[in-house]
Amino acid sequence: MKRPRFEVADIFRRYGKAFREGLEWPLSDLQQRVMSAIERCRTAALGGQIEQCGRCGHRRYCYRSCRNRHCPKCQFAARAQWVEQRCAELLECPYFHLVFTIPREIAAIALQNKRVTLSILFRAATRTLREIAADPAHLGAQIGGLAVLHTWGQCLQFHPHVHCVVPGGGLAPAHDRWIASRPRFFLPVKVLSRRFRTLFLNQLRSAFRKGQLRFGGSLAALSDPEAFDRYLQPLRRAEWVVYSKPPFAGPAKVLAYLGRYTHRVAIANHRLLAIGNGLVRFRWRDYRRGGKRREMTLTATEFIRRFLLHTLPPKFHRIRYFGFLAACHRRKRLRLCRELLGMPEPPPAAPPPDFMERYRQLTGRSLLECPACGAEAMRIVDKWRVGDQPPPLDDTS
Repeated sequence: MKRPRFEVADIFRRYGKAFREGLEWPLSDLQQRVMSAIERCRTAALGGQIEQCGRCGHRRYCYRSCRNRHCPKCQFAARAQWVEQRCAELLECPYFHLVFTIPREIAAIALQNKRVTLSILFRAATRTLREIAADPAHLGAQIGGLAVLHTWGQCLQFHPHVHCVVPGGGLAPAHDRWIASRPRFFLPVKVLSRRFRTLFLNQLRSAFRKGQLRFGGSLAALSDPEAFDRYLQPLRRAEWVVYSKPPFAGPAKVLAYLGRYTHRVAIANHRLLAIGNGLVRFRWRDYRRGGKRREMTLTATEFIRRFLLHTLPPKFHRIRYFGFLAACHRRKRLRLCRELLGMPEPPPAAPPPDFMERYRQLTGRSLLECPACGAEAMRIVDKWRVGDQPPPLDDTS
């Protein structure tokens, strides 16, 4: 695994202070914590340890990670562990990938009311799938799946949408057989789109009546009920975007997808091309033109502003399960699904590897390998905590 030349942390460390000083309004506490965590990630500020090679005596600093879920560097181990846990839940059937997207007018409301509106997005998308699938005119089955929230587009604009991964079939109402979908067709997109629109707008209207929405800036006028209704009226007639992709080509492809998407942050470090002179250049894909690769240059201030748009409220779950995969009865229903599909029970899960072994599995390298002599003989000889000064490398006392 080649280390990226540039990192989001480099941008925050170099331009974060100027960004904070140039703001016309203060950052939220959450945004400040995210910036601080990424700036300090794997630096002496978070504490760390000194390791020494037992063969040649070489010493090095090892710094701790911030473990913030918005940090591009701190997700790979969590992602690998999560994907391993999902392996045992895969069924021997096609899997479909559906994407539910809200219009930009709703995205503007969501930006000011993330917890309420993004929760509605999850509920409306998953309920739409369950309702349409349960209809005998379509599938007539109780389905299950997982939904993953993304709030960004390729250029870091605020673009909330939910990716759903769903087995191609479900349980009959009496739970006595498995009802399979057609091999390359799951549910009609137009029907999904219209039901999703209705459910979302009804729930948003309900949240407004309960006083759960707050508006400021250019949306301040929406605090008035009549203005709010007028704002939503055109959206009740517009076609909302629900996209159904072709089914995955086997369980391996499902896992590959999950590994790429579930723990992704707004932009990965490997997409950064250059940082300097107050500018950030990065790579993006233009999906309106067949996924063509392009480059974009933003001021560092604008890059940081866009990145911070995607901070999620504390304890907000961006991966959720529904139907027969809901946590309350997942194990029981999965056992029934396997039985109806003629699948054997998976072997008991092995204990998860420790971080060092997981790193070796993912990168092919050992954290115990000495950079000087190559021996796997690095051992901890000293430590320091957050706020302390790291001891000098040549201190042998």
